[in-house]
Order: sequence, then structure tokens, then C-alpha cells
Amino acid sequence: MLMQVRHTTLSVETGQHSSAGRKALNQDFHGAMVPDGPALVHKGIALAVADGISSSPVAHVAAETAVKSFLSDYYCTSEAWTVKTSAVRVISAANSWLFSQTKQVDDLDRGHVCTFSALVLKGRKAHLFHVGDSRIWRLSGQSLEQLTEDHTVRISEQESYLGRALGVGQSVDIDYAVFDLHPGDLFVLTTDGVHGFLRAKDMADALLAGEALDQTARTLVEKALAAGSNDNLTVQIVRVIDIAEPGADDLLNGEGTLPPAPLPKVPGTHEGFRLMRGLHATSRSHIYLAENEETGEPVALKFPSLDLRGEEDYLRRFALEEWVARRISSPHVLKASTYPQGRQTLFLATEFVEGQTLRQWMIDNPHPSLETVRGILEQVARGLMAFHRKEMVHQDLRPENIMIDTSGTVKIIDFGSVRISGVMEAAPSLDKGEILGTHQYTAPEVFLGYLGTDYSDQFSLGVIAYEMLTGRLPYGAAVARATSERAQAALRYRSATAVTERVPDWVDGALCRAVHPVPGKRYEALSAFLEDLRRPNPAFSSDRFVPLAERDPVRFWQIVSAVLAVLCAILLFQLFGNS
Repeated sequence: MLMQVRHTTLSVETGQHSSAGRKALNQDFHGAMVPDGPALVHKGIALAVADGISSSPVAHVAAETAVKSFLSDYYCTSEAWTVKTSAVRVISAANSWLFSQTKQVDDLDRGHVCTFSALVLKGRKAHLFHVGDSRIWRLSGQSLEQLTEDHTVRISEQESYLGRALGVGQSVDIDYAVFDLHPGDLFVLTTDGVHGFLRAKDMADALLAGEALDQTARTLVEKALAAGSNDNLTVQIVRVIDIAEPGADDLLNGEGTLPPAPLPKVPGTHEGFRLMRGLHATSRSHIYLAENEETGEPVALKFPSLDLRGEEDYLRRFALEEWVARRISSPHVLKASTYPQGRQTLFLATEFVEGQTLRQWMIDNPHPSLETVRGILEQVARGLMAFHRKEMVHQDLRPENIMIDTSGTVKIIDFGSVRISGVMEAAPSLDKGEILGTHQYTAPEVFLGYLGTDYSDQFSLGVIAYEMLTGRLPYGAAVARATSERAQAALRYRSATAVTERVPDWVDGALCRAVHPVPGKRYEALSAFLEDLRRPNPAFSSDRFVPLAERDPVRFWQIVSAVLAVLCAILLFQLFGNS
């Protein structure tokens, strides 16, 4: 049974106060969201403050829209996304809407323009997002540290203007920073009506006075008014009580606590499914063809290995497979199936793909046409892109984990090695840094201890493409043995054109780039790789001189060896001939 030691939950104490001050209208807006359950683990706690520009009659609408849209939309983003990806996309969307409203009046001073600052606490990290001159602070010991930089342009001592704000342009640059969290940390968000009239020391003294946080926020506003503030004033304070140590059951919404299902008898039934026959069995899992007793739908049931069901990491990854499947929607990724009744044990139900693995297809079709290979690769790439859009890396792409059904549709299967950025961000201790993929298809950087990325999946796809066209691997078995940067620098790509004349030079160039040992020298996007497989890239044209050592390293070294042998023979002849 997948058990977890009792963990602490991220918990905070908050306080806030906002006032119009000496103005008739409060154009500041602030808000906080402290969810519970899975949202607390996957998305964290969010606070935001915005300050509308004083010249605009609709600035208060801009500030309210920015904060409300952030606090609602952020929690609607994918649980698999990192905080940065989720927040930046939501803030950018809010900015686009505000700018569309500003364009209608064609006057920035009267537009939907505001500053914006947000703080997201997730797991053991604090994430900061900032545009404008509102500020985020952190109390460090007895002093207050400013974490943001004001985006103001000073013309003189008396005159300045905002250099960056929401609603000013179609796009916006957002400052981002991340900090470690510790119990007792205290963060403060303020608008310029407060920090423009109080020294950091005076603010720190108020924060250290020991009052309740709501009262502390009110005290700071009153002190700023007493110091002559003539602007709206807003203060938000959050104190960290405990930081999170989430376990697998938190990340998997309770699925991790299910005991592993026993291996079923065939024919037989299991929790609403009628088992028909075994499909596949390895040391890691057993897969059966079954039928949903309620709907008659054919499904594939995957059961945990008997030998590994005592290993917590294995069971966590097993449960994570369904979590992944339910969050990806693509015709080229295996879909999770429904359960006819509430599960009592840990097993997986997915759609049944009637067909064959790519490995079997390659055995049956040892010399496929280039167009056939393109068609398969493009479908696999679309499946990979669905993972990457969710900030997931498959990490075990290989012919055995790709299915081709009877209609020719290609699907990526087996999600036991998937790395999910948002989940690992919430619980980094669960990421053991193991090499989870099959070594022949694993990118070189993974053997150096780096985390898998989109580029790593691209390498795996490139190796599969090379193998489909040549029947070989671009580096043989050398990649798995290259566990140092020096060894990887010595890796030499064997030209596919040298292996078979069926591969044009320009296709070989695309393959070479996709499987380059250095991630930064691969394609920026999978779509670019696919494009170069379909249309000749001038950079890979046959007119370009390619050294023999690159085109055919085996022949190159054979020639070098032969030349050296001849030279040795000449030297020996001269040596003995003169004696």
C-alpha cells in the first residue's frame, strides 16, 4: 500500500487594509486566495495588489479587473504548469484586455492602466510577479527588504511617470523572481501611497510591534496618512506559519493511498470489469484486455507488478500515469477510461488500442518509404507537443511506447516516466533524478544528471526517426556510456546517408541536428524538425562540404589506419634497409 508519513500543509496568516486616503475614490484594489485541498498543493496561495493611475476615471476598474482576473484565472490553469507559466499567461491575458479598452479612448492618461504586483506561495517557494511601482517586501531580521524594482522614469525630483504598467501596450514585460520559504517569513505588498511616505525602517518597526496583521496593516496606512500621503493607500501582509511537505496522496488527489490491486484471474472480473485475456506482461506491470460491464466498452487494464508493489516510488509513478492521462487531450496520446464503480485498489483503466507497437511495425517494415516515416513521426510529434504544452516531459519515448492502431493512428502510451514541472515544483523531494527512460533513446544530458526537457524528448524522437530509416542508432550504444562532458564531446554522429542511400543529405542534416549531443544545438521546436524532414533546408544541402569524418567516421578511421600502416612500413623499410 502506498503510504505517506504525515506532512505539514502550507499555512499562512494574512492581514490587509486599504483606504482612499484624502481622495474621493479608491483606485487601489487587492485580494488574496487561500484554497484548501488539491488546489493548495498544486497552485498554492496567491496575493495581488494593483494601483490605477490617478489621471484616469476608469483606473479603479483596471485595478479591480487585474486583481480579480488573476486570482480567479490562475486557479483555472493546468495543475501540471509551473507557477511562472500559469501566472505569466494570466497576467498577459489581463493586460491584453486592458489594452483593448485603452485603445478605444486612444489616451493612456484616461485608459485602463494600472500597476500590478502578485505573490504566490507554493510548496517551499515564494514566486513574485511585478509590473509598475507597487512593491513587495520581505522582513529579514529587523529590516525590511524591497524585493521589487520600481518601473518609474524620473524627469526631475518633482516629476516622474510609470515606465511600465498593465494596459499600456499589447504585451507587457513582467518581472519574476523566486525565493525560498521558511516558517516565520513575513511578506508585505504596498502601493505608493504607503511606501512613498514611509521609510523602510518605520514600516519594519510597525511590523515588529507584534500586533495582529490586520491591525498592523491599518497602522501602516495611518502612519502614511500622518506623514502627508495624498494618494490611495493599500497594505497586504502574509506571514508563513508552516511550509508544505506534500506526499503522493496530496499530489494525486488521494489516488496514492489505494492499495495495489492483486493480479486478477483470467477469465474473471475486477471492480466492474470483465477480464478477457492477457495482453502484455513485464517485470513492471501486467496488462489485460477487459470489458466495462456497464457499457461493454473494451479497455486495457494495467496492474502493478507483484515484485515492486512494496516500493513507494514505483507505486507513486504508477498512480501518476492516470493523473497524466486525464490532463492531456490529444488523439495521439493514450486516453484514460472511466471506472464503472469507485475504485478500491490501485490499477489503471485506459482505452484499448487495437494494433501493434512501433517496434513490431519496424520489424514488419524494415525499409519504409520516407513519406511513411514522416507520417508516423508527425503524429508522434503532435502527441509530444500535447505533453509539452502542459509542461510535461515524457522521458521514455521509444518504439515500444508508441502504438499504431488498425486505422493508422499513432498514439504515445506508458506515462510512468513523465516529469511534470508543476508537480515537481510542489514537491521537489519526490523528484529523485533517476534515469527513467531506455538508455538507447535517452538524451546525453540526462546521463550528466540534468533534468529531462522538451529537448530530451526531441532527441528520443530523432533517434526513433533515424532507426526507422536506417535500422541502426545514430551513436550506437555510445551515448549510455558517455557519462562525462568529455565523453559526450567525443560522440560522433554516423551519417544516415552513409548507412543507406534512401536518406537524402538534407534529411540526414535534420536528423543530425535533432540528435545533437548538446541540447542547445537541437531544434527550438519540434515543428521545425518536422519541417526540415519535409522540405530541404539550404543549410543541409549537398553543396555544403561535409568532412569524411562526419559523413562516414568508420571509413575515415579505416583510411587513417591504412595510411599509418603504410607510413610504418616505409619507416621500417628505411630503418632496416640502411642497416
